[in-house]
Amino acid sequence: MESVELKKNIMLALDEIRPFLASDGGDISLVSIKDDVVNVRFHGACEGCKVNQMTLKTGVEMTVKKYAPQIKKVVSI
Repeated sequence: MESVELKKNIMLALDEIRPFLASDGGDISLVSIKDDVVNVRFHGACEGCKVNQMTLKTGVEMTVKKYAPQIKKVVSI
């Protein structure tokens, strides 16, 4: 079961990355946290973007791990 603190930290991380996604017409939402893996969903322009996997790894995952170091990876579903 996910802790309230962990979810709060992940939401802070997503809030930090959200303005960068919004500047390109996109957004991101938290779907779930299970076994130290965060599942997210891209919205808007980010859904069909060719570089969204790079954004996921170099932007989203890095930022999430800054706020929640115990997270192993971030996956887009």
